[in-house]
Amino acid sequence: MKSSSEHWDRIFSGTEDEKLGWFERDVSRTLELLDRVPGWEKSTVFLPGAGTSVLVEELLSRGARLVLNDISAEALNRVKARLRGEHTGVTWLCQDIACPVPATLPQVDIWIDRAVLHFLVDEDDIKGYFRNVATLLQRGGHAIFAEFSKSGAEKCAGLTLHRYSVEELSGRLGDSFTLVSHFDYTYINPNGDPRPYVYALYKRAEKN
Repeated sequence: MKSSSEHWDRIFSGTEDEKLGWFERDVSRTLELLDRVPGWEKSTVFLPGAGTSVLVEELLSRGARLVLNDISAEALNRVKARLRGEHTGVTWLCQDIACPVPATLPQVDIWIDRAVLHFLVDEDDIKGYFRNVATLLQRGGHAIFAEFSKSGAEKCAGLTLHRYSVEELSGRLGDSFTLVSHFDYTYINPNGDPRPYVYALYKRAEKN
């Protein structure tokens, strides 16, 4: 089954955040890579597949401006309610991240994907995703990925996954991106199940 807004709306409307299979209160692994980006606190950050992640509040508290994307309006509405109107530094984008993003969106300094890319399994969708990275991320910007690794689970949320290695991420991004840092991390989900991830930080070249 292909990922759809209806599928994700059902999940977010019917499950408390803390019981979602990917819920993570501790975002230190993402921050570990983010802290390698000088002055990131003043950046504009794009979060594809943001869901209801607590990373949102963490980034806002540090002074970052955010573009929050999700295919699920239910997820984004839940975040809006959580922020209680304190989201003047947030741009909202409800769409499939495999589809072209609006031309009105500004370029961003940092792209942070925590576990959305691996839900795209059709080659055209994967290519569409990486076209959006190339469109939105400015020259000299950084991209962080946290995806199910090759040894990770084959399914999540009832959907088949496309699992990643650093080598494939690097190949998909192309020669204009340089790998800065990466590590393997086994996340223990709310059900107590281990989920092996690959984390990677890339920098985009200043020029072509």
